[in-house]
Amino acid sequence: MKGALLSLAAIGLLAPMTSAAAPERATYSNPILFADYSDPDMSRVGRDYYMVASSFHFSPGIPILKSRDLVHWTIIGHVLPKLDFAPEYDMPGPHMLTDKISKPVGGTRYAGGVWAPSIRHHEGRFYVYWATPDEGIFMSTAARAEGPWAKPIKVIDQPLLEDPCPIWDDDGQAWLVHSRHGAGPLILHKMSADGTRVLDAGTVIVEDKANLPILEGPKFYKRNGYYYIFAPIGGVEKGSQVALRSRDIRGPYEWRVVLEQGSTKLEGPHQGGWVETPSGQGWFAHFNSTGAFGRIVHLQPVSWVDDWPVMGDPIPGKTSGQPVAAHAMPDTGTAPTSDRLQDSDEFTARTLGPQWEWNHNPDNTAWSLARRPGYLRLTAGHAEHLVTARNTLTQILQGPSRITTRIDISGMKDGQRGGLSLFGVRPSWIGVVRDKGIARITLASEGDETPGPTIAAKALQLRAEIGTGQTVRYSYSLDGKAFTPMGDAIQLARFSWWKGSRPALFTFTRAAPDAQRGWIDADWFRVEPLPAD
Repeated sequence: MKGALLSLAAIGLLAPMTSAAAPERATYSNPILFADYSDPDMSRVGRDYYMVASSFHFSPGIPILKSRDLVHWTIIGHVLPKLDFAPEYDMPGPHMLTDKISKPVGGTRYAGGVWAPSIRHHEGRFYVYWATPDEGIFMSTAARAEGPWAKPIKVIDQPLLEDPCPIWDDDGQAWLVHSRHGAGPLILHKMSADGTRVLDAGTVIVEDKANLPILEGPKFYKRNGYYYIFAPIGGVEKGSQVALRSRDIRGPYEWRVVLEQGSTKLEGPHQGGWVETPSGQGWFAHFNSTGAFGRIVHLQPVSWVDDWPVMGDPIPGKTSGQPVAAHAMPDTGTAPTSDRLQDSDEFTARTLGPQWEWNHNPDNTAWSLARRPGYLRLTAGHAEHLVTARNTLTQILQGPSRITTRIDISGMKDGQRGGLSLFGVRPSWIGVVRDKGIARITLASEGDETPGPTIAAKALQLRAEIGTGQTVRYSYSLDGKAFTPMGDAIQLARFSWWKGSRPALFTFTRAAPDAQRGWIDADWFRVEPLPAD
């Protein structure tokens, strides 16, 4: 059976009925997604809600999530089957390790790719806009959120732009707002009705570095005759959320803070998307930076006072709100669901589950679900370190977890490494290294390998336990029952390349380029939740 992982957000049980009262509404707890869906944006179509998030250098790009109750989500696909923006997304060699933002050093494009996408639905079609910092602003469209999505169109051919969001006005005129790399100012363009091209060079409509520092992530809305731009200020870790409004889309815009930390422990609650339910309730999904767990998603109720939004619990004496830890479930017209983000995989399907994303574009000749049915085969490419190895298969870490995989190592060749990693700029892993005909269990951290015992078995289980302190403890088992710890707890790679740490399956080889390439076969990959604080 596939390992189960219940949502880390509370589904919420109905309170016991009394003789004179109806049952209370179910509640939810934040975060609704203890997972690194950074820069989230949402759109409602009928009774369905759709979310997109930044995916940066991971492929496929731009995950699409769906929900009926705004709390429980599933992954239904991706906008981009491949990152075709530049050859560096294919990881050609030679390679060099770098933690710089979006610099194509040695054939990689870490931290590049998709930044802060927005999703809208207009005249029966979905539209997603995003920027890549090195190439420009793009869009794609689809009749169904599940796809197929049209080939991306470059809307603005200019680097160092970020965070685009469209709006179609009541008269059908399309507009696009975006920021610049480094956060601010906000720039407005007229667009063609089909949203595929801008019609002007753009006009700065908001710039106030003193009062609105690090202004980015704008999202466009219209309500009660006002044009609104919801945008974060103050930076990823310490910032707040502001709303700007104007009767004229070109401005001038007035503004106020609408969500901040207040008296809570939640630093930097900001950047996200707003929707209204059919009953008229407002909800704002935003991220909160958590270091190695990435930027996880919280949900805030939105009320309106004098045509200004207040997000979360109103703060006495202020016009802003603060994050809620728990709240009554949104009134979406749908009972709370049991939907959950996908994670475990038995590798019995013909395709990989939608939770999986490769580190950069994969070499499709070097992986297969068909060569050995019921297994994922990864064939080793040549690399010196894991961060420069192609075909590293990752998924988003869902909070404190126990992750176990079974791999068959009988196809490994000399010089090859393969196993289970918590992947980031300074990855750690447990796996097997084969050299001079001998296979040895090995623990690695930041590129330093610590050899363990030799292994004669053809298969073994590898385990990673990630705790609330953002550390990982690795262990292995030869019989699937007793697990032997290896090494001390290792600190997960902190937030880097704009992403949190990610569980991954990998293999690569340091053998000569003309040496025979080996492989590993992953039998299954199972995720179990561990208690969160």
